[in-house]
Amino acid sequence: MTDDPAAHLRTVRDFIRWGASRMNAADLHFGHGTVDAIDESAALVLHALHLPADLHHAYFEAALTPDEKAAVLALFARRIDARVPAPYLTQRAWFCGLPYYVDERVLIPRSPIAELIEARFQPWLEPEHVTAILDLCTGSGCIGIACAHAFPEAEVDLVDISADALEVARINIGDHGVGERVTAIRSDLFAGLAGRCYDLIVSNPPYVGAEEMAGLPPEYAHEPALALAAADDGLAVVLAILRDAPAHLSAHGVLVVEVGNSQHALAERFPQVPFLWLEFERGGDGVFLLTARQLREHAANFAAGV
Repeated sequence: MTDDPAAHLRTVRDFIRWGASRMNAADLHFGHGTVDAIDESAALVLHALHLPADLHHAYFEAALTPDEKAAVLALFARRIDARVPAPYLTQRAWFCGLPYYVDERVLIPRSPIAELIEARFQPWLEPEHVTAILDLCTGSGCIGIACAHAFPEAEVDLVDISADALEVARINIGDHGVGERVTAIRSDLFAGLAGRCYDLIVSNPPYVGAEEMAGLPPEYAHEPALALAAADDGLAVVLAILRDAPAHLSAHGVLVVEVGNSQHALAERFPQVPFLWLEFERGGDGVFLLTARQLREHAANFAAGV
């Protein structure tokens, strides 16, 4: 950055343009809620100015005060110099059209599973028959809380091994006013869920293998490794879910799991399993669906890990 960039910048539009230019020059990675430098710069500027994302275009010509300029530049410095993803700077992320509190104790919400929630997992589930939902490896709680909004009659359990993540999830439970139906539970996958049965189990677990972890952009270093990395080519946690999920699914239930780039390794590990790899209109892949019947038919394979 120059010694005094603010001396040449005046309006909201000026700062958004300048910030985007600096971000592009720094070759930042975008993928934690925005798709390019302009959107990212706009998000940071509007946050610093306490203005809404849908600000009327006329206000983009408004001039900033010296204190406002300093606040914007401080955010830009952390985003560019420290490569901190924007949602950690604003402590706000959006998922299924809903706002969530986030910090570096949890992953930033970005799963394509949002599209499935918006469709209420149809045609694979009949929404009126969904009374119990499990969000496994919940992190911020965004998937489970969004499910609670989509299925207003259902009880939802948010499960994570991380006590820190569950603190964030509880903040979001409170912010969304769903505490009567949504419960945060600390558990190593299904270990603490004896006797609990669900119509829908949905999970975005750790699935990044060691080689992929080593090649991630610096922005990902700010996210908890516990929520990203998994042994066995990224499959270790997914294999445990496949092994134990049948005991916790109702007869008509389904399991939906995001495995990202570990999709091919999983399909090669279990060539006989009819994984349904879901497609998404807004992009994203590596999400499979299995029914309770399919899981039970292949239980022996999952127990053996082959």
